Amino acid sequence: MPEQALGIGIAGFWHVHADDYARQASEHPETRVAAVWDDDPDRAREAGERLGVPVAASLDQLLARFDVDAITVTCETSTHSAVIGTALAAGVPVFTEKLLAPTVAECEALVHASRGGGTALVVSLPRLAEPVIRTAIELVEAGALGDLTYVRVRMAHDGWLRGWLPERFADPIAAIGGAFADLGCHPAYLVQRFLGAQPREVTATYGRVTGRPVEDNAVVTARYDNGAIGVAEASFVTTPGAFALEVRGTEATLLHGFAREGLIGKGGQLGEDWTPVPLVQAGTTPFDLWIDAIRHGADTRANLRAAIDLTALIVAANTAAETGQTITTAEQDQGGSE
Repeated sequence: MPEQALGIGIAGFWHVHADDYARQASEHPETRVAAVWDDDPDRAREAGERLGVPVAASLDQLLARFDVDAITVTCETSTHSAVIGTALAAGVPVFTEKLLAPTVAECEALVHASRGGGTALVVSLPRLAEPVIRTAIELVEAGALGDLTYVRVRMAHDGWLRGWLPERFADPIAAIGGAFADLGCHPAYLVQRFLGAQPREVTATYGRVTGRPVEDNAVVTARYDNGAIGVAEASFVTTPGAFALEVRGTEATLLHGFAREGLIGKGGQLGEDWTPVPLVQAGTTPFDLWIDAIRHGADTRANLRAAIDLTALIVAANTAAETGQTITTAEQDQGGSE
């Protein structure tokens, strides 16, 4: 007999991806949406009506429901430590929107709690599973590009030009920053995946095109010990929206975006002309990894290590932007949360 579907509680509708994760829970063959909660009663009521499920009056009540086996967390970033920590202490598995927590120390504590209690914790870093990224990574690891010298990743949309991104994303305390701490997480963890988790130096330039309290336009540069440079860009004020990837090495280059779909390459074994590169299959999504971890104990260490390293880079970028200084990143113990 097939296993009974896991009941998923949606904890928080602050983030715009809350409904996306609810949809994943509804569509996944092993899960269903069981109940919702938000610390804003109106937001909770609206979500419950929209999804057709019960509304818990508090986080504790959500976690205590007999039909809630696990939760997704899409509350404001500033409350992640408290919400996720409470769930893990109750033995309830957690799938969370990035960032995992506002600081590296808080991330480490949550990962430790997850490991100690044997409770599955996974962070949504979805771009790593996409065919374009997986193809580029495979080519890099096979040596097709030679030694990497430059990686640039840009993610941008028109959320604050067209008015669809909620104003709560401009709260510097709740959101732990602006465009870079939200949308910029994707370029940041992709740069880290290609060039390494710990750049030697980080600089940041943040702009406020719309005059809100947080940046809506950001460029962050990471310099590595070997001389390679990574550039991560994010914007809430770009029309049309964009996802662009540029990976350059001593032998060849890969490009994605820039008014074209797919992936193209040039140089070395890729050829002397720009040529479409066949894409590999998509990888395991973070949500699927989470369910596999709950059901079968799938290894989540790489996901959690990437989430901690991502927070370190976001904190360094925010500090660089605030101080106008280049931040020299400290070496971190890579074994602590493995």
